[in-house]
Amino acid sequence: MKRKIVSYNPKLKEKARELRKQGILSEVLLWKKIKGRVYDVEFHRQVPIDNYIVDFFCHELMLAIEIDGNSHHFEEIEMRDIKRQQKLESLGITFIRFKDKEVKQQMNGMLRALENKIEQLRNN
Repeated sequence: MKRKIVSYNPKLKEKARELRKQGILSEVLLWKKIKGRVYDVEFHRQVPIDNYIVDFFCHELMLAIEIDGNSHHFEEIEMRDIKRQQKLESLGITFIRFKDKEVKQQMNGMLRALENKIEQLRNN
């Protein structure tokens, strides 16, 4: 499948590299499960798109995976994430979101949901 070109702010490249090095536990756990074309598609970690960075991105399917962490300022973060997601969806990107706790405690169910989303996007 031909890769679509997704533009990004070049100033975000270094920040994305830093985020990959930091490796939040839930992101590292998920990465171990999806790297290496496990689902016959390739995901990348901490990918700059437009003026944002998504946790994981598959260019082939235009699919972003976001892991929502725990926060004391949940409403503020939720509104920011909604605005960000709407902007990226306007560029043709589909999102699937998981909670940090799901990745750590319900990996099998979360991976089934991801497989279903991948299959859905392949069939469209």
